[in-house]
Amino acid sequence: IDEIEALSSIYGDDWCVVDEDEKIYCIKINDCLDQPKWTICLQVILPPGYPTAEPPIYQLNAPWLRGQDYIELANSLEEIYVQNLGESILYLWVEKIREVLIEKAQSSDPEPGIKKTSEEVDEDDGGDFLLDYQPIQEEPIKMLNYITSESQEVDEELPPIHHGNPITDRRSTFQAHLAPVVTPRQVKRVLEKLYENKKIASATHNIYAYRIYCEGKQTFLQDCEDDGETAAGGRLLHLMQILNVQNVLVVVSRWYGGILLGPDRFKHINNCARNILVE
Repeated sequence: IDEIEALSSIYGDDWCVVDEDEKIYCIKINDCLDQPKWTICLQVILPPGYPTAEPPIYQLNAPWLRGQDYIELANSLEEIYVQNLGESILYLWVEKIREVLIEKAQSSDPEPGIKKTSEEVDEDDGGDFLLDYQPIQEEPIKMLNYITSESQEVDEELPPIHHGNPITDRRSTFQAHLAPVVTPRQVKRVLEKLYENKKIASATHNIYAYRIYCEGKQTFLQDCEDDGETAAGGRLLHLMQILNVQNVLVVVSRWYGGILLGPDRFKHINNCARNILVE
């Protein structure tokens, strides 16, 4: 608790509480305060045994962070953990990432291009969190687009669709929809059925994520869609992983009311999804 309070004070608006109960936090790290060129978002889950017995579970997110860059940075963070076993290490991690970004800014590397899609991103830093979702510590996962091949176009029964209680904040409304699914074809059918509803079809964003467990291969088929709300689909899928749900599709509709909500919009999306999953 002391560490979280200290980090919140040090990093101010760049520190974001994704889910207090699950101890999920996100921090946006830049190469400098004035006109930053390079940014990484570090998302961490603090397990019950942290810091004495367990390391944080983490994601590094940036559109440009790939391949060797990702491996080298991940190795640096692992090294810091090993050198400081049993101690609080989040501050050391953040400053190490900042050091790497400063090095990139001073090198000849071209600046990254970031595609902005959410209507809030231009005026609101909250939309920059988790620009690129990468799954956390889950055994073999196959990411699959819900648009299936022709060989799978057999007619399957439409699963029952449940609708959650809407949440309204500053004229924006959020509502979750849920259906049990066991095949990608069912995912497609549920989405088609939802879009037949004019109100749902008119939503500013219809964010969704699904997880299907394949018993034979002991792997998950899973995918997510932001529908213009940058990073929201990845956060939704992440929530479903944390709750260990399977064979389910969750869609969260958002009707934008004209007032920017900042990071609160992610909280409402997650709360809608969590509530309908619990129900």
